[in-house]
Amino acid sequence: EDDKADLILQIPANFEKNLVRENHNQIYIAINAIEGTKANLGGGYLASIVKDFNDDIRVNWITPPGNKPQVVIAANNWYNPYLDYHLFIVPAILVSLLTSIAAMQSASNIVQEKEMGTIEQINVTPIKKHIFILGKLIPFLVLGIFLFTLGLFIGWLFYGLVPVGHLYVLYTALIVYMFTMLGLGLLISTYSNTQVQAFSISFFFINIFNMLSGTFNSVDSMPNWAKTLVQTFPPAHFIRITRMVILKGSGLSDISFHLLAIFLIGVFFNTWAVLNYRKTV
Repeated sequence: EDDKADLILQIPANFEKNLVRENHNQIYIAINAIEGTKANLGGGYLASIVKDFNDDIRVNWITPPGNKPQVVIAANNWYNPYLDYHLFIVPAILVSLLTSIAAMQSASNIVQEKEMGTIEQINVTPIKKHIFILGKLIPFLVLGIFLFTLGLFIGWLFYGLVPVGHLYVLYTALIVYMFTMLGLGLLISTYSNTQVQAFSISFFFINIFNMLSGTFNSVDSMPNWAKTLVQTFPPAHFIRITRMVILKGSGLSDISFHLLAIFLIGVFFNTWAVLNYRKTV
């Protein structure tokens, strides 16, 4: 429940004593199935260990024929009991769509004005740089909230995906995430001279995010250097948040680490974008 363990093996008291006396006993295995790939893999390993223990009992213990002691596996997959792949992948796909829209659309925003020549008119106005950046960010923020709501509705309509946690937790994380990804898009636009350049750079980052952020596979199965690198990817944190809130019912205290990481990365991107936009009065 505290998200500190993925597998739990509970061995009851007097396990061996009861196993010898009754010729059978039970152990309890609980698996956190928010990330289905990791749950299947970890559960398979643990089941194999229990099976080997059973085989050792049959070989080493002298028992009457037909009365062999066995250990019965009672597995309980938490939060996704039937390991439904849709419950695992739909939140991640929704995050990927938001990432693409936020990064690519905001990246082409300033660049489009450069190509049209309207950026020169903005440069001679008394508007501040951070106000200009904020004006570019807010419309896409509203669009992202609308699309996220639409995605949740489609997930409920076609896959029966109903968030277990509170919606205000989910939308709080969404606003912070959109702030970060729009900052990345605006930062890209300050370095690009054409829309083709902006789309190419944003597409490069989006592909990396999709491959390494845990959309289709578990981040925990990656090598240590990759895990460290992924900690700097906002989509990796937001995918984790959406799965925790939607499937597990986590609150703000449970997602505080991921939320803070997204916010700090967003402050870095947006500050860089504001500083890099050279406005002449």
